[in-house]
Amino acid sequence: MINTTLNFKKAPGHQVLAAAGKKILRPGGRTATEQLFEWANFQPGETVLELAASFGYSAIALAQCFGVRVVGVEKNPESVARARENIRAAGLEGQVEIIEGDIFHLEAIPGQFDYVLAEAILTMQAIPGKEKILQGVRQKLKPGGKYLAHEVLVKNHEEQVHKTLSQVIRVNSTPLSLENWSSLCEKTGLNVQQYQTGAMNLLNPIEILRDEGVIDTLRIFWNVLTKPPIRERVLAMRRAFHQHREDLGYIVFCAIASEA
Repeated sequence: MINTTLNFKKAPGHQVLAAAGKKILRPGGRTATEQLFEWANFQPGETVLELAASFGYSAIALAQCFGVRVVGVEKNPESVARARENIRAAGLEGQVEIIEGDIFHLEAIPGQFDYVLAEAILTMQAIPGKEKILQGVRQKLKPGGKYLAHEVLVKNHEEQVHKTLSQVIRVNSTPLSLENWSSLCEKTGLNVQQYQTGAMNLLNPIEILRDEGVIDTLRIFWNVLTKPPIRERVLAMRRAFHQHREDLGYIVFCAIASEA
């Protein structure tokens, strides 16, 4: 269903994509996330905190695939309500929980976790915001716990890339270089152990199909084709990604929480 009350000219890019029907936002697509999960080596009964859990699809998939217990934090009350409905429909109320909360205040979430998962979350924050969230992540991880991140990577012309993305995505999107992602993690007590980089695949039709499935991919394409406000914004994002195709990519990395 299309959100007819959304101001498509001013709305953040992720809201526009959600209005088009996109459920999953992954800069590198499903393939990159699968590599992240391989590094994680989840064990049944372990605990995962997911940042910005949205409608709960990733949390549900983690619980079903790996037998882990998942707590998702999500700020939007409507998304929280929908996520809880999805969890009930999947019969996972005892294994997956969605908390209405703010990723800038992770201290409000009780307990510590074996893993914290964030996909395309930190990229959309300014540097001080990135650092604050990572400090919260470190506090929520058990010593030796793993921070699993899937973000946008900038390789060249960083200032121009930030300017272009901010214009088309309508948020202060600031992807970092590999060196800067690693340095920021280290500053907050998280040591990057493994990483992989590659091409930007957020709007790659093949990766959309892998992430969303056939029916939902067709629905997304239909909405983009038939809804001019959505089409205008999605095509602008595609043009920006193409313009900076040599400068932009994805990064997935696994960082270990320090013992201190």
